[in-house]
Amino acid sequence: MIKEKQHMSLLITGAKEMGLTLTDRHLEAFLTCYQELVDWNQRFNLTAITGWEKVLTHHFLDSLSCLKALPREELAAGARVIDVGTGAGFPGLPLKLVCPEVQMTLLEATNKKVAFVQHIARKLKLREIEVIHGRAEELGRDPTYREQYDWAMARAVAKMPVLVEYLLPMVRMGGAILAQKGEDAAAEVHAAEAAIVTLGGRVQQLIPVKLRGLAETRYLVVIDKVAATPEKYPRRPGMPKKYPLR
Repeated sequence: MIKEKQHMSLLITGAKEMGLTLTDRHLEAFLTCYQELVDWNQRFNLTAITGWEKVLTHHFLDSLSCLKALPREELAAGARVIDVGTGAGFPGLPLKLVCPEVQMTLLEATNKKVAFVQHIARKLKLREIEVIHGRAEELGRDPTYREQYDWAMARAVAKMPVLVEYLLPMVRMGGAILAQKGEDAAAEVHAAEAAIVTLGGRVQQLIPVKLRGLAETRYLVVIDKVAATPEKYPRRPGMPKKYPLR
């Protein structure tokens, strides 16, 4: 506990470099998330990253870097955001902690990870948050969720030609998707150009992100929803990955 509090400066400084000032309440919530993640991970293997400093950089700060693309005034006004394939809650949970007004949906297909995120949401008494056990291909065809979100986002879920079929059906006209990608982001976007157009999207920008503790440059890929997604998309579970749109 003492060690974690001493090293909280890394999180504070990293957030400040993104224009974020973390309060004591924020820091306490992040510390609770870390402690619960390590505790649960001993039993359920939620993540390969459990060291304090790596969790700060690879999970917390990496998640908060999405705010370089997400309009904070929209989030503060209660924007609807879905985090697809959230895993142990990233990037959705850290974003919810610093932007409490956002209406956040966390979608995950693995039961143990869903249980963990639900546990954290209860423990931190988070409101306007929905945790769903399911797959993007199914949710994207459900009228309750299809084209209902201002933003759909994902981190380390799939290559872009597959990911856009998961995300774009979720987003309303005029909304956007945000994909966190590594150094091959431009090549992935190029490979997905036809799929993006087919699904009603248009590439807006690729935003480079440099994070403390991470040598490589990461990118935030922002794609606007400019046309309705054809009704036949997304295809049934497994099809987008097996047969990516070309």
